[in-house]
Amino acid sequence: MSSYIPNTDADRREMLETLGLDSLQELFEAIPPEKRYPHLDLPPPLSEMEVKELLRGLAEKNADLDHHPCFLGAGAYHHFVPAVVDHIISRGEFYTAYTPYQPEVSQGTLTTIYEFQTMVCQLTGMDVANASMYDGATGVAEAGLMAARVTRRYGLVVASTLHPRYRQVLRTYTQGMGMDIQEVGYGEDGGVDLRQADQLLGAGTAALMVQYPNFLGSLEDLQPLSELANRVGALLAVCVDPVALGLFRPPGEQGADIVVGEGQSLGSPPSYGGPYVGLFACRQKYLRQMPGRLVGMTTDTDGRRGFVLTFQPREQHIRREKATSNICTNEALVALAAATHLAIMGKQGLRQVAELCYHKAHYAADGIDALPGYERLFGQFFKEFVIRTPVSPATVNALLMERGIIGGYRLERDYPQLGDCLLLCVTEMNTKEEIDSLLEALREIGDSR
Repeated sequence: MSSYIPNTDADRREMLETLGLDSLQELFEAIPPEKRYPHLDLPPPLSEMEVKELLRGLAEKNADLDHHPCFLGAGAYHHFVPAVVDHIISRGEFYTAYTPYQPEVSQGTLTTIYEFQTMVCQLTGMDVANASMYDGATGVAEAGLMAARVTRRYGLVVASTLHPRYRQVLRTYTQGMGMDIQEVGYGEDGGVDLRQADQLLGAGTAALMVQYPNFLGSLEDLQPLSELANRVGALLAVCVDPVALGLFRPPGEQGADIVVGEGQSLGSPPSYGGPYVGLFACRQKYLRQMPGRLVGMTTDTDGRRGFVLTFQPREQHIRREKATSNICTNEALVALAAATHLAIMGKQGLRQVAELCYHKAHYAADGIDALPGYERLFGQFFKEFVIRTPVSPATVNALLMERGIIGGYRLERDYPQLGDCLLLCVTEMNTKEEIDSLLEALREIGDSR
């Protein structure tokens, strides 16, 4: 878009003539006179030192994670971030790097993206991964569109236990495209209702889309879901929590065709919702339909190893009708944080984090389930679980906050049938003392009803 501003008399006359106006004042006649030149009641100017003090005071009003035990997850998780992650991504050559169009001057950035892709493949058990999506939500949306291109079908069967915000983004991406999106509910164990899924899947279905572990925290076997999808020629698209893959079988070993996910848990703090990084991987045979970019390894004229943008199927580079996506960039800096985090943690470190999340969450869940008036719902889970509360979830959260504890996610917002339930999250960052404090607070809340 042009930023041209008429700044000469001739320019202004030409503009007014084109608009059919006699004066500049006529441009503003649609604005009420009392609103045209508002008086701003601004405070007096402050020095830099005073501004910093003001902002520090405002920041201290927040319930930050450094001083408040947090049991809120729902897609944004409080995990440990090694100090080296911030050190690496703050280096000038990475922090200010832009799109690596010229490989001869971008080997550092291309190398880190290549390593990121490799690690995503190893985590998910898939053949190929791209250079990242914006976040988990856009990864889910792009997976739906990709499945439609692969199968030449326009129906999606989406689990209601897929993140509610991700489902909203999927519907936004596909509106106006004639896509038929149907939601399949969950069973008593919190997993996909297999019978209902079997009824909804048909000849027009491009993909069955699920989450692992799902939004309610439940773990389920993906193999039966893969078999249901493949039976009608559809793909299985799975949205994952990458930390869980340090402990459980990757989707690629359970029949998944496309695997996406939110990479925030790998080296990035919750950060008020972003910037995050989307994971996207698939089977080799679907490579040509994958969105975004892919960095590949090659050799130069002297036989030395080098990295290039091998695959760029976006509309800025090729004809729009041939493009797979209009995503115009990738979250390379956050992807670098994820790659650095995974390199530092290693296979054993990631497994240890996953084990801590699993055991601490089960310790908390067992303790809550033993409290009068509380009940844990559903079956196997990883680090999040659903509890039914004796008073309204909003009241529980408010009373927890009075005790300096950040409570859980109120499921009534997205699941009316779970209006009396909270989704609680426990990670390796929650100490036994914090969990015990939560149990004591919930006991007091239950006793006072």
